[in-house]
Amino acid sequence: MQPHQLHPQINSDFKAVNQFILEHLHSGVPLVEKIGHYITESGGKRIRPLLVLLSARACQSDQHDQPAADYLADRHISLAANIEFIHTATLLHDDVVDTSDLRRGKATANAKWGNAPSVLVGDFLYSRSFQLMVELGSMEIMKIISNATNIIAEGEVLQLLNCKNPDVSEENYMKVILGKTAMLFEAAAESGAVIANATKDQQEAMRLFGRHIGIAFQLIDDVMDYESSSDEMGKNVGDDLAEGKPTLPLIYAMREGNEQQAQLIRQAIRKGGLEDLEPISQAVKYTGAIEYTHKKAREQADLAIACLQRLPANEFRNILEQLAESAVSRRS
Repeated sequence: MQPHQLHPQINSDFKAVNQFILEHLHSGVPLVEKIGHYITESGGKRIRPLLVLLSARACQSDQHDQPAADYLADRHISLAANIEFIHTATLLHDDVVDTSDLRRGKATANAKWGNAPSVLVGDFLYSRSFQLMVELGSMEIMKIISNATNIIAEGEVLQLLNCKNPDVSEENYMKVILGKTAMLFEAAAESGAVIANATKDQQEAMRLFGRHIGIAFQLIDDVMDYESSSDEMGKNVGDDLAEGKPTLPLIYAMREGNEQQAQLIRQAIRKGGLEDLEPISQAVKYTGAIEYTHKKAREQADLAIACLQRLPANEFRNILEQLAESAVSRRS
């Protein structure tokens, strides 16, 4: 789902976010700007800042007499850019940890400039995001986002500990994706409601909406490793398997497959690499792991949509519902 396909107001907001991001990438160190521009302009979907904008608009519409743009005073634009800076920082760090060489169909920053510059520019983007938070002047938003960044870091460490461990349970894996992926979706949606001065009930509804859509988004990412091509995903097929990450399709296939299938997957997770990608892909499909993961993603999307009933009825709420649907139907 692209912003230009949505509502004219969201399209206008989204353009303002992009402009804000470019303006706030300035640095006295040329390499910082070069890498910052490279990764922020590399064609990402910008779902997290979009979630901020939609949440703010959906919660704001019935709260104030003055027009939305007057009340929000572009604070939602700064907040959306802030969330994208944090997301971009995590991508720079993730690609170094995962030794990835392809993202969004382009060479990763670490593949072009090396690990050290990628990590340090990621640090720059984190610190820039906190400068923007200070300018917003909301302790509540600072609490939400600082808590989210802390949990994201924990989730990344937990994922690292789980690498090459075929005994990771489904419950444990769900904790990983709640931390490393869903937490920023949750913070984006909740902080968007806060910036719109929504009721506490609406803020909680948007927090949970973000959590559920974030989990659904990651589960579909897991599936695409076995359903989509590199061109569709913008990254290498089988990246998770190559890194020895036990994702939900693999966990389910080990649990429900025969002994030979389970052993094949266990060995592949332990050693990493793609030597057995084809037979493992067949095992994942044969055991119904794709359908199971889709079902779990669908459950999360339905929970997200149910949260929206606590918001005022308006077109922005309808777009949030479409966003939840697109999270489980996407191919990239």
